[in-house]
Amino acid sequence: MKSIKKLNLIFALVLSFSALGQDYIPLWPKGKMLNSKGMQLERIEERERVTQVDVPGMYAFFTSKEENSGTAVLIFPPGGYQKLTYNIAGLQLAKWFNTIGVNAFVVMYRMPTSPDLKNPAFGPLMDGQRAMKIVRDNATKWGIDKNKIGVMGCSAGGGLAANLATIKTDYSKINDSLDSVSINPDFQIIVSGAISMKQKTHKGSHDALLGKKTSDELETLFSGELNVDSATSPAFVVCAANDPVVNPLNSLQYYNALLQSKVIQSALHIFPQGGHSIALRNNPGSTELWTSLCELWLKELGFLKTKMY
Repeated sequence: MKSIKKLNLIFALVLSFSALGQDYIPLWPKGKMLNSKGMQLERIEERERVTQVDVPGMYAFFTSKEENSGTAVLIFPPGGYQKLTYNIAGLQLAKWFNTIGVNAFVVMYRMPTSPDLKNPAFGPLMDGQRAMKIVRDNATKWGIDKNKIGVMGCSAGGGLAANLATIKTDYSKINDSLDSVSINPDFQIIVSGAISMKQKTHKGSHDALLGKKTSDELETLFSGELNVDSATSPAFVVCAANDPVVNPLNSLQYYNALLQSKVIQSALHIFPQGGHSIALRNNPGSTELWTSLCELWLKELGFLKTKMY
């Protein structure tokens, strides 16, 4: 009961903890944050890039009741696990999801560069799993179907989304009421994902997350394509063939693993242009179609049916 009361207190405080006009929901009860040394950090931000998160949490974007499909997506901003490009690849995407009836949550997760982390590699994963539990636990109150909650990310955020979809062990348990809530997403959307830590890996993301010298075990754990199975949720995977930063083979390897495991509702789109800058709008040539294709895919899988009130 005490843990439930603490959670209720956190959500009561949400109304007074806002930024950019959006509710900000802290992920951890005070004094209960996993993998923390207990340091009091300041938020560090420059040019809409956060390089140090003070309070891990998520910005909530709720769609209108009339358009609500009951679907929700957790968005993980990119930045090579060294910064969070939370506006253009977070908040703007959330606003777009609202226009198609999807509730969205932009997760400000701890990066492995945080001096407060005891085990840097697990910071992003723990925060992502906790965020999923909070959304699923509050699904009814927020007009969300607990079986229609997905994850989305670009670049390193896409790698984190893939980890959340393929790592089955719950690393976010703190002996509270959320321990029994499922961490598994119902769908995944990955754009230019830095998915693999072993094959065609993006060195910057690898070194920031795991360090230059790490174990084969950790590289395998954080390589989404090596952990796909038949229970993995369907994925919508997008990249550009001319990406000079993250090798597009990351996306091919991941999609191939999904096919091998018969997760056949997945989709892969490789566009000739776009580099490592596929955004919500103003993309070159046919790459501009990715959001329309994504919307149709969500509709095809039954995630955009409007709820009846």
